[in-house]
Amino acid sequence: MHSVKPYYAALLVVFIWSGWITISRYGVHTSLQPSDITLLRYCTAFVTIIPLIIKHQWGNFRLHQYLIVGLGVGFPYTLFSFYGLQQIKAAQAGVLVNGMLPVLGAVVAYYIFTQKISFRRWLAIIIIFLANITMAGSDLLASNHILGICLLLGAATVYTMHMAGVKKWGFTWQDTIVTVAVSNVILFVPLWFLLPSNLFQSATSDIVIQAIYQGIIVNVIALMCVAYALRYLGTITVSLYMSFVPVITALFAWFFLGEALILREIIGIAGCSAGLFVYARST
Repeated sequence: MHSVKPYYAALLVVFIWSGWITISRYGVHTSLQPSDITLLRYCTAFVTIIPLIIKHQWGNFRLHQYLIVGLGVGFPYTLFSFYGLQQIKAAQAGVLVNGMLPVLGAVVAYYIFTQKISFRRWLAIIIIFLANITMAGSDLLASNHILGICLLLGAATVYTMHMAGVKKWGFTWQDTIVTVAVSNVILFVPLWFLLPSNLFQSATSDIVIQAIYQGIIVNVIALMCVAYALRYLGTITVSLYMSFVPVITALFAWFFLGEALILREIIGIAGCSAGLFVYARST
């Protein structure tokens, strides 16, 4: 029976992705470069799932499908996110990346899947979007944040492409984690040699933390859960769950990074909760 399990899977992803933003924000402020964290992420995932890679039937999908699913949550997504996190704090980054997903997910559902969206669902999407914008605050629009904003919106866009591809072409969780690991190791490792790197000068503890969380918890466990949830819930519902990442990220960043939790973030948390309640009542 799958009636409850996909919702649990989506909820687990919310917590993992919130921790990912916090861990990444910490990582880009160590001696590790964004390229180093990206390398650790995909190489660790690749080594972890070698048995699945060996068994995979590569003729199941076309090259462009592998590339869209693999790179949508691959190194373009991580580099956009990591460089954006160098300029923008974790709670605001969660807003820009995940807070935009319900809007982008609704657009994809309408134009790619020709899915009709009720007024109440649109209302829920708008409430959650406005709540996320409230959490970000007006200081996010400062001139020194423009590049960071563009990078993080780029991350949201390519991640939406990944989710749409998984749903449209019927990628299973096994297909997804194999595709992401293999495509990114093949395409990113050569690129890593051309990018700034401090990997061999970095603390072992920093390397291990990023390798385990990025490579195993995010790139194996979370991707399995996302693919499973997408199969049964669809892009809009999963996107709405992902829009709660800023809420949990703000709490994590306050607790682990000492980033203050202020009034507008509390209002945003309440707004996201109200939006999800409205959405749930529309189903």
